Amino acid sequence: MHKGVKDLLPHAGICEHWSSNHKDGCEITGTGWGMTEYIRSRAPLRIGIAGGGTDVDPYASEKGGCVFNTTINRYVNCVLTPMQGDEMVVETCGSNSRYKTSIRNGPLKLDGNMDFTKAVSNYFELDSGFRIKIQSDVPAGSGLGGSSTMMVAIVSVISEWLERRMSKEEVARLSYHLEREVLGLKGGKQDQYAAAYGGFNYLDFNNDGVRVVPADIDEHVIDELQCRSVLCYTKISRDSADIIESQVESFKTRANEDALDKSKILARELGRAVEEGDIDLAGKLLCKSWEYKKQFSDRITNKHIDRLYTTAMNAGAIGGKISGAGGGGFMYFVCKYDKKPEVSAALDRAGAEITDFMFEPGGVKTWRFERGDL
Repeated sequence: MHKGVKDLLPHAGICEHWSSNHKDGCEITGTGWGMTEYIRSRAPLRIGIAGGGTDVDPYASEKGGCVFNTTINRYVNCVLTPMQGDEMVVETCGSNSRYKTSIRNGPLKLDGNMDFTKAVSNYFELDSGFRIKIQSDVPAGSGLGGSSTMMVAIVSVISEWLERRMSKEEVARLSYHLEREVLGLKGGKQDQYAAAYGGFNYLDFNNDGVRVVPADIDEHVIDELQCRSVLCYTKISRDSADIIESQVESFKTRANEDALDKSKILARELGRAVEEGDIDLAGKLLCKSWEYKKQFSDRITNKHIDRLYTTAMNAGAIGGKISGAGGGGFMYFVCKYDKKPEVSAALDRAGAEITDFMFEPGGVKTWRFERGDL
């Protein structure tokens, strides 16, 4: 996540629906008496398993990148309620942040205050009022692709409201354009595509764009991997932009080029191991992936992360790594077939927060509903 962008959310849990007491403007009713239509989107967060960092320019453009990742049942949720008038109201759960402005007089100024929603509004040239409430299941700076997933959720809910049908590719490409090129926030391309497509995927990056190849994994293999996976929060939130900038500077001097090259190759090897049902090998390759990732920048790890990693390995993990840019956020481990409880307990004692999760096979979803006010 990035500093100064108030769209980015702290830990929130499940938030309340819009209250009927809101008086920012008159809600537009549907066809039924007293029925108010609203639109929802739900975009999944992701675990970066291998190859993360090779999706970041200039490496991705110069040499091509490859990432193997998967989405999980932790989400960014949006609910949008159309309103009469020309006011845009943005609220975020957990932080109680609230922003209101008129959208009638041209593009909204991008000034670090709810810029994600403003950028989407500007792109679609919105001139009708609406309220949008945004909620994330994880803290800011988590390493699970939260900022990009939020952009995917906002793009999707607004395009659904406008009845602008967009493909997964179009949603991902537009979300990348708005976050990276319009807002200028540093990062790679894997997060937008993971949130749009969902599931286990290989993502190939080059000058021609992004190619998404779904991994061919039997359901019982995914179930077994699920039973041997541990996800924990380090309780350290970090600014990924600073770490990514450090990685980019290292690549300009070719200091981390070899590690990036090997990480890209390893992404395919690890994916194939999972496809073949060899979870022990996948765990060992995950360990090797972490060794390469630490060479991207001297800011990838720290004493706390190293201590958690050693703790997990001593308790029965086969391999693990930080998800995302590094420096904090979430860590993902693959355990020996019967050691998940021991690994979870050891990490908990060491100060990490164990997060129950399931793999999510689908990407962003949108739907409409009507609310009857009594």
